[in-house]
Amino acid sequence: MHPSQVFTRFLFTLLLIVSLAKNRSIAQQELNIITNGNNQWLHYTDASNALYHHLASQAYQHLEKRREKIAGLSSLSDWKERQQWIKKTLLEVAGPFPEKTPLNPKVVKVINKDSYRVEHIVYESQPAFYVTSSLYIPNGLKKRDRAPVVIYCSGHADEGYRSKVYQHVILNLVKKGFIVFAFDPVGQGERLEYFDPEKSKSSVGGPTSEHSYPGSQAFITGSSQARYMIWDGIRAVDYLLTRTEVDHSRIGITGRSGGGTQSAYIAAFDERIKAAAPECYITSFTRLLQSIGPQDAEQNFFNGISKGLDHGDLLLVRAPKPALMITTTRDMFSIQGARETAKEVSGIYKTYGEEGNFGMVEDDAPHASTKKNREAMYAFFQKHLSNPGNAADEEMAPLTESELRVTATGQVSTSLGGQTVFSLNAMETARVINASQSDKKLSGPGSLLDKAKELSGYREPGDSAEPVFSGRIQREGYAIEKYFLKGEGDYVVPYLFMVPDNPTRKSILYLHPSGKAAQASVDGEMEWFVRNGFTVLAPDLPGIGELGAGDFRGDAFIGGVSHNIWYTSILIGRSIVGVQAGDIARLVRVLGKNHKQTEIYGFARKEMTPVLLHAAAFIPAIHRVALIDHLNSYRTLVMNRSYHSPFITSAVPGALRAYDLPDLAGALAPRKLLIGGLTSGAGEKMKERNFAEKGVPASPEYILGKPEEHVEFIEEISDENFDAVFMDWIR
Repeated sequence: MHPSQVFTRFLFTLLLIVSLAKNRSIAQQELNIITNGNNQWLHYTDASNALYHHLASQAYQHLEKRREKIAGLSSLSDWKERQQWIKKTLLEVAGPFPEKTPLNPKVVKVINKDSYRVEHIVYESQPAFYVTSSLYIPNGLKKRDRAPVVIYCSGHADEGYRSKVYQHVILNLVKKGFIVFAFDPVGQGERLEYFDPEKSKSSVGGPTSEHSYPGSQAFITGSSQARYMIWDGIRAVDYLLTRTEVDHSRIGITGRSGGGTQSAYIAAFDERIKAAAPECYITSFTRLLQSIGPQDAEQNFFNGISKGLDHGDLLLVRAPKPALMITTTRDMFSIQGARETAKEVSGIYKTYGEEGNFGMVEDDAPHASTKKNREAMYAFFQKHLSNPGNAADEEMAPLTESELRVTATGQVSTSLGGQTVFSLNAMETARVINASQSDKKLSGPGSLLDKAKELSGYREPGDSAEPVFSGRIQREGYAIEKYFLKGEGDYVVPYLFMVPDNPTRKSILYLHPSGKAAQASVDGEMEWFVRNGFTVLAPDLPGIGELGAGDFRGDAFIGGVSHNIWYTSILIGRSIVGVQAGDIARLVRVLGKNHKQTEIYGFARKEMTPVLLHAAAFIPAIHRVALIDHLNSYRTLVMNRSYHSPFITSAVPGALRAYDLPDLAGALAPRKLLIGGLTSGAGEKMKERNFAEKGVPASPEYILGKPEEHVEFIEEISDENFDAVFMDWIR
């Protein structure tokens, strides 16, 4: 073929591809409801952020109630009562902590320098849960001397406390006569839990992902990443009390960024810490939600906001012990929130008559360590830990990489093995599931449905507003009508309503993780149901389609999914599933009331199957259910070390305390249930044929009622068997 002919053919093919892509884009745009060219609804153009705004608005309501309570405190007895409440509530949202077990500390290496020595230590905060740490001891301490100690918590640096910035602070404190104890946070330094030896880095991402990946699983169990990290710090104090060099009455703690989080947390839980100076963390939840949003799993307590907690409570609970907030004006953590919290906290110190024990320093800088702030911190510890001296920040000769290494290989996983947050949480999950089995019942007070509603945060809808009609697209044999309906909050739920020319009273509620338009094309799945006499309602629920892919991604955007937006729901005691199920209930009512449908079936794919399962369990008006590529259980999501991240937003925090997806499936009996392809938490197709192992209904109703009459299992739904399977399902 002549070169010119080759080029002409290539150009023609390229133009064809571009044309097809453009046509698909136009077709997709045509199915939009809120943003559809000239038909745009300007009032709802921020629809993609609807889920975040809705969750945040509920948080603000909780926080306003808390603000009113704080404003009403005046006497010292009022404040002391608040402190007791904070202690109790903190334990509820972070605990219960495990029992104290032998630390089994080992000094694995000693580095001697001119003015100090470093002891590298490995201790076990829980059995075989190894913590790498270093104790910096100034030279010249006599055997009977007991010196003040500062615990240093690392921020989100890959190398943990070995970061040059953190080493500078640590060595300055040592130069000023403080013992310093630094330990690696789990997921950082030498404690990477997803360490890939071939690439010499984490397989899930940086420190925030190392925290959030297992932390998300802990939330499903009803625990938290914070629980494990706080316990490491409490056991660090336990270790320090075994050292003869340490004055037990002069223990301080500090750290910046993620270290600010840890130092604030640990000090709030451990009364043995006399002075705390969290840096570049403390703000307020209101300002956090208004600005950057909730951060990685470490920084979120289970149902923290709904229980009435805010950042200020981490300091209030310690009063009148010395505390210093270290801040910067251009920090990502709102300086306005920090100032407001400092004003609130100063009130309790004033009431105690100990105003001098609390302060806030700020410097004009971004999220960073500054000379002014470091010197303020040195002076704070010198004063309150009774160790006077020069507070000037000095240049210090850093230790080398090999001098700072604790384990032989530089990683616990390859040197010592042991437990991880994942493995510890998996054991906890097994205990939780075993304990909940005897409490499961399908009816009466405290039934698993009641517990599922409570844990998911499902809210029974009130009277629904009338749907708004927004246009029609005519196709051969049917029409696509476009509507939107007011959702649970200040947003609308857009939906497509596909009506055959000769409609019946039967309808399909169709849910797809990619949104309402995913299978709305000619010859798409929805059209198949229309051609078989069904009307089809396909919505975009909050978080998907036109109501998804908003601006908030967060620092735990893993596998294409924002774990952070899910954490927002956890903070307010709800779940994304619960919100979506409530909107499904509204749509079911609209199908009956406005669209005159008398028989409603539910169809969902992949990540939307847990949502439909919850909705159908709560809403008897959904007569039949089809779950395609269905997540078989929350248990497998928690028990797989490597899990399918997109399933996270389909999970209900704390669900495993009371129920799992198979229990909800059992609660559908005797309604007809089709499960077409089971998927494990790892995202793998499940091939098991044993009824009990599939994670399918095990309720008395299904077992006694011959489950095969009500439940059909198809190993996989494909183009080849779709017609036959669904013709049988709709009969």
